[in-house]
Amino acid sequence: MSYLQNIFVCSILFSLLISCDVKKDNTPQMNLTLKKEDFGRIGGETVHLYTMENGQGVKVAITNYGGIITQLHVPDKDGNIEDIVLGFDSLQEYLSDHPYFGAIVGRYGNRIANGAFSISGKNFTLPINNGPNSLHGGVNGFDKKVWQAQEILTRTEKGVELSYLSKDGEEGYPGNVHVTVRYTLNSENELGISYFAKTDSPTILNLTNHSYFNLRGAGNGDILGHQLKLYADQFTPVDSTLIPTGEYQNVLNGPFDFTTQKAIGKDIESENIQIQYGGGYDHNFVLSKNSGELKSFAKIFEPESGRLMEVFTTEPGVQFYTGNFLDGSIIGKKNKPYKKQFGFCLETQHFPDSPNHSHFPSTTLLPDEKYHSETVYKFSTL
Repeated sequence: MSYLQNIFVCSILFSLLISCDVKKDNTPQMNLTLKKEDFGRIGGETVHLYTMENGQGVKVAITNYGGIITQLHVPDKDGNIEDIVLGFDSLQEYLSDHPYFGAIVGRYGNRIANGAFSISGKNFTLPINNGPNSLHGGVNGFDKKVWQAQEILTRTEKGVELSYLSKDGEEGYPGNVHVTVRYTLNSENELGISYFAKTDSPTILNLTNHSYFNLRGAGNGDILGHQLKLYADQFTPVDSTLIPTGEYQNVLNGPFDFTTQKAIGKDIESENIQIQYGGGYDHNFVLSKNSGELKSFAKIFEPESGRLMEVFTTEPGVQFYTGNFLDGSIIGKKNKPYKKQFGFCLETQHFPDSPNHSHFPSTTLLPDEKYHSETVYKFSTL
C-alpha cells in the first residue's frame, strides 16, 4: 500500500492522523534510514538537521528551524543524483534574508490585502511586509521559528514531526494555535507533508511549504524548459500588488493554460497584463474538482535529466511562482548564484486574501474544528 493510498484511510479522524505512522503496511523497509545531527545554534538553542534516505537515491534533509527542506536529492534517468531544491549549505545563511527557501509559511501563506481582515465583525491588523500587503505570516512568521521535533520511525516511512505553539496576538493573528507538520519519505519515492492545527479562538490559517524546485539541480540554469501539466481550468487574476481581484478567470487557450503539457517558458514573456504584474507566473490556480481528497494536480518533466515530479494535494488551490524576483544576488549551494527563474514553486494552499473574499474557500478556523491538509511529491524518471 503506497503513501497515497494509506493517507486517505488515515484521514478519517484527526487523532488517527497524528498516529497513522503506526497504522501502515507491516512489510519491512530495511533501506529507509533517518539521521539526526546538529545544524547550528540560535541563541542558546541547538537546531537539528534530519536526513531521510530510501536506498533508491532519494534523500531529504529537513531542519527544525522554519521546517525548511534544505536538501532533496533525486536521481535522473541515468542514475545521476542532484539536489533539486534551492537553498543554502549552512544554518547561518538561512538566518539571513531570503525568499522563504524550503520553509513552512504561516500563519497565512500568501498575501492579505493591506494587512487587514475581520472575523465576526472584529477587525485585525497584520504587519505590512510586501508593498501595501502582508505576506506569508508577517515579519517573523513560521519560517523563522525553531520548532519542536520528534522522529518518525516506522517500517514503511521515516521522517520528522514538527510542532509549534503560535500564541494569541503573534504577528497580529488571534487565538493560540497549536500547529503540527509531518514530513515523511517512503520507499516509493514519495515525500509527504501533512499539516494539522487547532485553535482556542476564531482565527485564520493557511499553511504551505515554499520550496523552490529545479529538476536540473539547484543553481543549474533556469526552469523555462521544464514541461508542466496543471489540472486547473481557472486562476484568480490579481491587481498590480498581486492581490486577487475576486474574479475567477478561465485559462483556456491563454498563457495560463497548462491543461495540456507545455514548457514553463513558452508564454512567460506574454504581453498579458497578468504576466506583466507578476514578472512571470505568480498566481493562484484553482484546482479542478478538488473537494478535499488527495488528488494529483500537477506533473513537471525536465527533458534533459528525465526527472518527473508529480504533485498531489487536498488543497483547493496552488500558487505557481516562477522565481521572478530572484536576481542573482543570492549565492546558494556550492557557491552558485540564484538568478531570475532559476526555480519554480507550487505552493499548495487556500486562496490569497481569502478572508476578504467571502466567495473564496474559507480559511477561518474555529475552536471546534481541526485543520488538516496533505501534499505529496512523487519522483520518477522517463
